[in-house]
Amino acid sequence: MWALLLGAFTLICVLIFLMRLGPENRNSDQDTLIVFAAAGMRVPMEEIARQYETEFGVTLEIQYNGSNTLLNQLQTNQFNEADVYLAADDFYTAKAIELGLAIDTMPIAHQRPVIAVRRDSGPKIDSFDDLLRDEVRVAVANPDQAAVGKATRRQLSPLQVGGTSLWDQLEKHVRQSGVFKPTVNDIATDVKLGNIDAAIVWNSTVAMPKYREDLTSVSLPELDGDPDLISIAVLHSSSDLSSAYRFARYVSARDKGLAVFTKYGTEAVDGDIWSEVPQINFFCGAVNRRTTEEIIDEFQVQEGVVVNTIYDGCGILTSRMQGIDGQSPALGFPDVYMACDLHYLENVKNWFQEAANVSDVDLVIAVPKGSTKVRTLSDLLNPDIRVAVGEPSQCTIGTLTRRLLKTEGIYDRFVKKQQSDQVTVIEKSSSAHLVPDVVTGHVDAAIAYFSDVLPNQDSIDVIRIESPVNMAIQPISIAKKSEHKYLLRRLFKRIEKSPESFESAGFGFRLGGSAKSDIESLAP
Repeated sequence: MWALLLGAFTLICVLIFLMRLGPENRNSDQDTLIVFAAAGMRVPMEEIARQYETEFGVTLEIQYNGSNTLLNQLQTNQFNEADVYLAADDFYTAKAIELGLAIDTMPIAHQRPVIAVRRDSGPKIDSFDDLLRDEVRVAVANPDQAAVGKATRRQLSPLQVGGTSLWDQLEKHVRQSGVFKPTVNDIATDVKLGNIDAAIVWNSTVAMPKYREDLTSVSLPELDGDPDLISIAVLHSSSDLSSAYRFARYVSARDKGLAVFTKYGTEAVDGDIWSEVPQINFFCGAVNRRTTEEIIDEFQVQEGVVVNTIYDGCGILTSRMQGIDGQSPALGFPDVYMACDLHYLENVKNWFQEAANVSDVDLVIAVPKGSTKVRTLSDLLNPDIRVAVGEPSQCTIGTLTRRLLKTEGIYDRFVKKQQSDQVTVIEKSSSAHLVPDVVTGHVDAAIAYFSDVLPNQDSIDVIRIESPVNMAIQPISIAKKSEHKYLLRRLFKRIEKSPESFESAGFGFRLGGSAKSDIESLAP
């Protein structure tokens, strides 16, 4: 009941915040979004735009051009107010991130370069050599302007015949008897009108209504590399980020925009399910609260979503999961789980995807400032020492403390002390309850996370523990049944970009560098 009340309260607060956003946080016309979109995606984007405008009363101003041309416009026009940028190749949206123009990207669909020819006439094209015949007029999209031109150059440049790359041979032929143009639609139209015999376009271009009755496609092995990924980016220049994110989520939702892209010949990714204000359930071990709470709050406001976060001991959290038995998040199962240690994710791993290790934190002995009663683990066995530890069945630190004491060979004696005098050994259900007992003088020592001790160093001394098992590692993972896997990946990336939140709280940070692949492995 408390969890439900907390979730409802969080939703109300976020919605009130979003409704109170003033004009200074929105476009000059708050009912308008400015969209930069690759020219080859005009047909699906116009259909999606009509649907979106009807559903939400928002006007979409869409500017079409080659993907690279649009990127250059975003880069050179520092006063543009564009909200989102859709490119025919994720190279460009990734570049927009690198240049500081974009915040996030969302995948949409895959497509491949093919040869477009007229169905009813023209030279027969069965091989790459056929493209280079003197009588064949070929059109190629300019690789410095359009994604399909760049993809063509990328595929053909490494391939050589007679010491010359296939791209160089094609480029020479096009300059002699063909044409370079700025967009894929330009060259497809040239083939349709008979001005050109063949053009290298996307397979989705030939499937568009404007071309499919007149054109057919020829696949060549030289062009058959990894498909290019259409993606959409939310831009820093947007003055209404929550609206920009909402539209980008709509375009990349499998039951909204992706259905339209599939209709027009692209191979759509799986995508998240559509929700105007998505709600996700986040089960988070109590030790992680200090590092994640601010990140989650900022993420909710920026994306216009609700994250129902439950912080508790991991024993309690995993018991709840087992009670729900891996059912859908709609029934209360978490979309995402960040455990206090690997041990507790292991207990429920069948319900989750591969995890990424985010951080680590040491176990230490916390004692009152200036106290000399306890200097080592063995001192905790003294009959007059009052000790607070975690309860193993309820929280991770209890399990880790038991492992630590066993490894150091004093567990049996510690249990004997506990059984003989329960007043001197107090078990707590959460790591958050251990340090307060030291601060108030209720106990002489506690085995706690360093991160819980750090904020209280004015009143507590820290005794480091020399042991190979005195560390907790915090993994994070997405539930297999979550309908918002891409949304959660964006949350992970917020975490990945926030090492200072962890390090300032006493944690070691494990993401970034070679660990970046861990985030990518979280899929979808």
